Amino acid sequence: MQHFVQLFRSIDATTSSNAKIDALVEYFRAAAPADAAWAVYFLSGKRLKRFITSRDLQLWARQLTGLPEWLFAECYSSVGDTAETVALLVGNEQTGDSSLSLQQWLENRILPLRQLEKAQQAQAVKGWWQQLSITECFVLNKMLTGAFRVGVAKTMVYKALAQVTGLPQAVIAHRFIGDWQPSADFYRLAVDPEQRRSDSAKPYPFYLAYPLELDPDHPDSVTTGNQLENRLGPTDHWLAEWKWDGIRGQMLHHQSGVYLWSRGEDVITHQFPELAEAATQLPQGVVLDGEILCWREGRPEPFSALQKRLGRKRPSARFLRQYPAVFMAYDLLEYGHLNQRNQLLAQRKQLLATVLDGLSQPSVFRQSPPVAFDSWPMLEQLRQSARHYGVEGLMLKRLDSPYLSGRKKGDWWKYKVDPYTLDAVLLYAQPGSGRRASLYTDYTFGVWQDDELVPVAKAYSGLSDKAINRVDNWIRKNTVERFGPVRSVRPELVFELAFENIAPSPRHKSRLALRFPRIKRWREDKTSREADSLTMLEHLLAEKANGVSPLPAASGRIASPDQD
Repeated sequence: MQHFVQLFRSIDATTSSNAKIDALVEYFRAAAPADAAWAVYFLSGKRLKRFITSRDLQLWARQLTGLPEWLFAECYSSVGDTAETVALLVGNEQTGDSSLSLQQWLENRILPLRQLEKAQQAQAVKGWWQQLSITECFVLNKMLTGAFRVGVAKTMVYKALAQVTGLPQAVIAHRFIGDWQPSADFYRLAVDPEQRRSDSAKPYPFYLAYPLELDPDHPDSVTTGNQLENRLGPTDHWLAEWKWDGIRGQMLHHQSGVYLWSRGEDVITHQFPELAEAATQLPQGVVLDGEILCWREGRPEPFSALQKRLGRKRPSARFLRQYPAVFMAYDLLEYGHLNQRNQLLAQRKQLLATVLDGLSQPSVFRQSPPVAFDSWPMLEQLRQSARHYGVEGLMLKRLDSPYLSGRKKGDWWKYKVDPYTLDAVLLYAQPGSGRRASLYTDYTFGVWQDDELVPVAKAYSGLSDKAINRVDNWIRKNTVERFGPVRSVRPELVFELAFENIAPSPRHKSRLALRFPRIKRWREDKTSREADSLTMLEHLLAEKANGVSPLPAASGRIASPDQD
């Protein structure tokens, strides 16, 4: 495992993407296939199913070191991470004895722990700690608890493998996507330039759009239209579609069956049986890319309805009627078992229309309609009306774009509506994690209900380091009560929060939940009495419930990029 730990050190020691890729290339060139397979598994974000908890590690470390619980808690409060705290307490300062390979550690030591009683697990783990260096202990602890991660994106891993093998990065990404078990044989096939057969049950790597951000100081549609023209060029090079508020998915119909994959690389076929049944009507050898939505009366339901579907592994017939789902297709990645991703978007769209037109109607498969516009100011007006139709904004796609993998700038942009905002009062704070473990960075905010402040949101992002230090200093001087790591503070500081959506929630005291809340700015110009009220949020929720209209009918055609 020493080579993998050295790779971890190299990646952790730099913020340079090129340096990280160089370290990955060096590792994969030298690693045995079985070790390389496990390395790709962890570095691409996959994790072992957790069977040892952080609480187990804390207990075993206290037993080994003799530290009382209160002293371990103080150590943890300074470090902010259980795995790192334990490693610092039990690991050797010198290089440890980890002569076993990564594969041997995982397959001969870590995975067999699942079959042992808790006391036997404790004995084994404490014995390993005494043989390992601090960093080796840290990596081991993260693997044991299913929490291993390091500062590399999976695209960096695929790029490094592409350099090592000479294969295109997109081919590497496709071969390692989905659910697979690390082994020497799997790795050899995945990096074999002569390998032609691919698993027909696997999705393609998703192509992700970049957010389109313009100058916020010029909100009118004409000025914004000028910015769009300067940024993107003529309108006839672009296709506009609504940005749906669902979950991204790929639907595959091959001889082996029907498969619905989420963007998180999970198979969710059984959670949407009506989509799976309808997919059997698709021609074999077809892969669709699109959005899963709950849909009723010509318009999308709120995301909260879809969340209920996602929470059911095997939904009942009544549940299917209560929360009906559709697959809003916006791209065709495979047709007739042939990869279509290098075809122009306009050509893929035309082929997609042919496929969907051949289905029995009405169908749960729908084609995402083009949004007609003939000027950038007109597009900006459409974006501002997006919430009226229950969508998040617009997608802009260049008509001559291929379907790439990962997040690439230039051809696909997401142009979302501006977030909702409210002014809220800081009520509680607790320390962050990692490098912010010694600072109060996780905040709870409230709004007024009569003369009482009611918690409505938690947020921990949006402030600069300088502002975080100022708020941390203020919290320490204005604490009213302590509840373990949480401090309640004097209700004086006001912050403007941004959020994407609002939904009813019986689990919260406020009876509502904000989606993706984050701090937009510190309102030092406002007193706490000037913060917003719960009534304002309730009115916003009511407006959303009553104000969503059916989407306008699609108009216009998707022209080829070279069409006059």
